[in-house]
Amino acid sequence: MPDPHATLSQPAGDPASAAGPTRRPEVHAGDDGVTLASGAPVFRIADLGFYYGAFRAIRGVSMDVAENRITAVIGPSGCGKSTFIRCLNRMNELIPGTRVEGRISYHDQDLYGDDVDPIEVRRRIGMVFQKPNPFPKSIYDNVAFGPRVNGTRPASMDDLVEESLRKAALWDEVKDELKKSAFSLSGGQQQRLCIARCIAVRPDVILMDEPCSALDPLATNRIEELMIELKRDYTIVIVTHNMQQAARVSDRTAFFTAEVTDDGRERTGVLVEFDRTEKIFTAPSDRRTEDYITGRFG
Repeated sequence: MPDPHATLSQPAGDPASAAGPTRRPEVHAGDDGVTLASGAPVFRIADLGFYYGAFRAIRGVSMDVAENRITAVIGPSGCGKSTFIRCLNRMNELIPGTRVEGRISYHDQDLYGDDVDPIEVRRRIGMVFQKPNPFPKSIYDNVAFGPRVNGTRPASMDDLVEESLRKAALWDEVKDELKKSAFSLSGGQQQRLCIARCIAVRPDVILMDEPCSALDPLATNRIEELMIELKRDYTIVIVTHNMQQAARVSDRTAFFTAEVTDDGRERTGVLVEFDRTEKIFTAPSDRRTEDYITGRFG
């Protein structure tokens, strides 16, 4: 896997970018100073705000995302969860009229720095969307698409495709059907194919925006098992409306809610609490978190 600490202004693997910044020994988050990770975080987020034109979608978000952990983002609809994770790979800036406030550091590099290549950001920080979105190509070509577009020259494309499908727990189901259309797969298989396609470009982080919302319980269970396997090699951030899912798979959980103006016309997302998942679900520090996870609102 390419060095995730290489500068984002150069292609990963460039010898000039091999030396990464010094990593800090630990991370703290929350008012109680609880240690959330050993080793430096992948992301340090400080006072993050995001605007769609004049509308402020989120404000004042500060948290760290730990390496090789699953961080879940939960909260009611309209609280900015998807906006937040799309800030982590600069996908929001593809929308005209948007802007970011605050700072996001990725391995101690300013993610929005003037010298940072957003295409390189999105290669290293991949995204799996709410609904499976395979390309109208064969299973093989879906996985090979990213490396080809990025100009990657693996020793063997066949081996890279197989490796990616194995990591996505799909190889055994499709190894004899690689030339078939991706649309011939079930919904759960298509989502795992999309994960394989993401893995094929050798990312450091995988963002998942409600990846199981369109899947049945069996397919959801397989994706959850896969996430737990993948965190050995990747850092994962997942948005989910399913609190049971967050409790099952994540190591840390961030609870967002929305502040509503007096006239009810605008909702701004805020981070209420971020801590170990077990603590969030058994002994939250904020009453709003407790009310949400016990079903009093949301």
